[in-house]
Amino acid sequence: MRLYARHYPAPDESYRSVICLAGLTRNSRDFHALATYLSTHPETPRNVYCLDYRGRGQSEFDPNWRNYMPNVELDDVLDFLTIQGLHQVGIVGTSRGGIVTMLMAAARPTVMGPVVLNDIGPVIETRGLARIMNYVRRMPTPKTWADAMQIMRDINERGFPGNTDAQWDQMARSVFEERKGRLVLSYDRKLAKAMSTTDLSRPFPPLWPEFIALSKMPTFVIRGEYSDILSADTLNEMVERHPNLRSMTIPEQGHAPTLAERDQIEAIASFFAVND
Repeated sequence: MRLYARHYPAPDESYRSVICLAGLTRNSRDFHALATYLSTHPETPRNVYCLDYRGRGQSEFDPNWRNYMPNVELDDVLDFLTIQGLHQVGIVGTSRGGIVTMLMAAARPTVMGPVVLNDIGPVIETRGLARIMNYVRRMPTPKTWADAMQIMRDINERGFPGNTDAQWDQMARSVFEERKGRLVLSYDRKLAKAMSTTDLSRPFPPLWPEFIALSKMPTFVIRGEYSDILSADTLNEMVERHPNLRSMTIPEQGHAPTLAERDQIEAIASFFAVND
């Protein structure tokens, strides 16, 4: 399969490279503002790579939907690191990307450096997971970009009550794209089949062992104030269990913070700078 990644080059190799891993249905476009800032930082510019999982963004769709699983996506990320010759990379993992990151810590910790987990932890709230599964199954196809903006508003307004039209437009352009004059999803609809294997009548299996595997890496956890995926109680327990963890709660944002606002971007840049 041909998989896609964006490279934001730095002027030299002086500082640690970073890879960005998106949420379940999202793609490399989510990280454009962050990656641009990190790669052009006046003091610590670093190479940034933003990956599209199989079946998302510009990557090819997998003919076997059963491969839309975090363990397969982990293998793809590890293959990418090997091909690029990247070692001890910094990682930004949003939602699904954070799950892949925790799995990586358990499977191949030597390839990793400092980690940013964006609105994800070892305990995933069932209510939020059900909401995500519902929109993945039922996402309508818009006819215009105004329709796409309204769809994003309808799905996400509870978590992002202060969003402007420009922010809804930006979100819509991460989820949809234009092909042959029509708007289409930026992910394979068969992703819903992979999600359907999750039994919501039982709590999602906690990933505490995988999270504990991160204990040797400096870790920065970002949580949206209105998140229905990462609870405040889980975040508090993460702080207690990890010896080198800092956290930041983003007001008036839910799952998952956009990482496009100046305070979020600067906080991530500072975190990587002090841990180079």
